[in-house]
Amino acid sequence: MKYIYLDNAATMPINNSVLNKMIEYAKYYGNPSSIHQAGREARKLLDKSRAVIAGILGANTNEIYFSSGGTESANWALVGAAFANADKGKHIITSPIEHHAVINTCENLKKHGYEITYIPVDKYGIVDIDAIKKAIKKDTILISIMYANNEVGTLQPVHEIAKIASEHGVLFHTDAVQAVSNVPINLGELGVDMLSLSAHKFAGPKGVGALYIKQGTKLSPFIYGGEQERGRRAGTENVIGIVGMAEALKIACTDIIGSGAKIAQKRDRLINGIIDSIDGAQLNGHPTMRLPGNVNISFENTLAQALLMRLDSAGIAASAGSACASGSPEVSHVLLSMGVPREKAKGSIRLTLSCNTTDEDIDYVLGVMPTIVKECRSSAI
Repeated sequence: MKYIYLDNAATMPINNSVLNKMIEYAKYYGNPSSIHQAGREARKLLDKSRAVIAGILGANTNEIYFSSGGTESANWALVGAAFANADKGKHIITSPIEHHAVINTCENLKKHGYEITYIPVDKYGIVDIDAIKKAIKKDTILISIMYANNEVGTLQPVHEIAKIASEHGVLFHTDAVQAVSNVPINLGELGVDMLSLSAHKFAGPKGVGALYIKQGTKLSPFIYGGEQERGRRAGTENVIGIVGMAEALKIACTDIIGSGAKIAQKRDRLINGIIDSIDGAQLNGHPTMRLPGNVNISFENTLAQALLMRLDSAGIAASAGSACASGSPEVSHVLLSMGVPREKAKGSIRLTLSCNTTDEDIDYVLGVMPTIVKECRSSAI
């Protein structure tokens, strides 16, 4: 049976070149903290990979810190900034459409006496800039707004938010897990203090990520133990995973604009084809200021789980939103925050394309989707 993978926002299949490179360098088994030859060889790989990632992102090598992935990086940015700057204040600003790695961390910080302000978003999922300005107080220590939403793909005005934060002496973290490799990023120009990323979102291995920490940023360690990562993140580094992450990022960013344009063209054909052929279908997120491969659509009088089961039976892998929230009976907090009615939000699915998505794949999805939606609506009556 034909199989089409359209859940690339959840994770991407590992690139064959990345896998081969990881296998090639798996023989370097040494601990990079050891001073003997095997350790020095591992350290050399670690340093080289750090330099590759820093170069692609426009950062200094000593501003890249390795982690186990995007969730750890986001947790570290928020908790590390909160604890390190508690003497200044305990006020944090974020948005209601953030990934759970940010929202749940903020809610936990409330238990430690921190005040959290959630900035509203418009119907497209874009944060209210004026509301951010008004929310900043003397004791505000951190703003955390994601670069691109993981469910609806909307891009945020990160440059503008970074400028506002800087003018007020407030740290700014952006969750760029979905943005890295999909939009050009130059950390030397972006103006953020911290940026989190995860390798498996750009065809690298799972279980490895990074946190960019601008030089001079006051941040507490998140994991205590040894002196790895210059004393800021203890634990032996996942050298082979980091090698894979560097290789994956290099491949993904080789022609980021050209590749993104090709993916966006297929995305728009899929969006237009679905909306034109199915009554009661509505696009969620900004029509143009969105990730090149993101398609999030609500179907009236349907349930997402029923749609996903029928799509899977037809050989199409999709999702109802964040993979981290799969199995949850709750309707998407992102869609509700954007003002999407609960009944429509219940019938929303996410199809996310990659450079591997073909025109034939789009044709196939457009061919079966009307029937699948009709069957779901009939069974719901």
